Amino acid sequence: MKVIVFVKATKSSEAGKMPDEKRLSDMGRFNQELVKAGIMKAGEGLKPSSQGVRVHFSGSDRSVTDGPFAETKELVAGYWLWEVASMQEAIDWVKRCPNPMNEDSDIEIRPLFTMEDFAEGDLAIDLSEQEGSLREKIAMQQMDVQSYLFFGGRCEEALAFYEQAIGANVLLKMRFSESPDPVPEGMLQPGFEDKVMHASFKVGKMMLMASDGCGDATSHEGFRLALSVESEAVCDRVFAALSEGGIVDMPLEKTFWSPRYGMVTDKFGIGWMVMVPEDSSRQQTATIEVVK
Repeated sequence: MKVIVFVKATKSSEAGKMPDEKRLSDMGRFNQELVKAGIMKAGEGLKPSSQGVRVHFSGSDRSVTDGPFAETKELVAGYWLWEVASMQEAIDWVKRCPNPMNEDSDIEIRPLFTMEDFAEGDLAIDLSEQEGSLREKIAMQQMDVQSYLFFGGRCEEALAFYEQAIGANVLLKMRFSESPDPVPEGMLQPGFEDKVMHASFKVGKMMLMASDGCGDATSHEGFRLALSVESEAVCDRVFAALSEGGIVDMPLEKTFWSPRYGMVTDKFGIGWMVMVPEDSSRQQTATIEVVK
């Protein structure tokens, strides 16, 4: 069953006073326990009601009232969403929780409705299907698409190149010889036993993955990586670094969508589009996205 666990507001939370360092540390450890146990699905702290509003419904009328709101004992300062086997399990977990406030406080547990609570028979089935479809759409909106690049035996060299050229940060690198499961016989080209089976690295804000693949046959066609940087000076430097040993497909120049834009294929066959966004003042850090 799913329950929502409300941390009720207090005078100090409504005044915007943060818990002391020890209390924050204790709550952090408690949250880690919840996550490790598979209980916690979400959780957030809320700012004081002085920064919120209420919308009152009366027929077709809507009226908005600015905070703060006087009924402190009815206000919420934070919440968790938990998945538990029973209400008793939720109670047991709440009893283990450190006091989240600087003074006496209350935590309220409320079970969530399910489709079975609303209707029976055919209507229940329709509502359940509708809920399932909605959950699927939400899940699809939260999907993460990442580029997986294959370098045909040159992955380690490519990662070192990207570290130097564009400040890549290699987070993981595992070789075929380090695989926890044996590689199927005949899958690898001879000499690839110590090649990179899987790697992950970051460029700017985006995570990419890479591998040597199972042999030296590789192709990088039908896509480019678009790299946006914050200034023309950085654009020039990055473009020059990526073009070292590669091919300049389009020199850097001004376009109607960018004050500085160019295309290059690096020495590993990866195509790049390097640019300064038209409104570069809004671009604080380098970002990267895949463009077909």
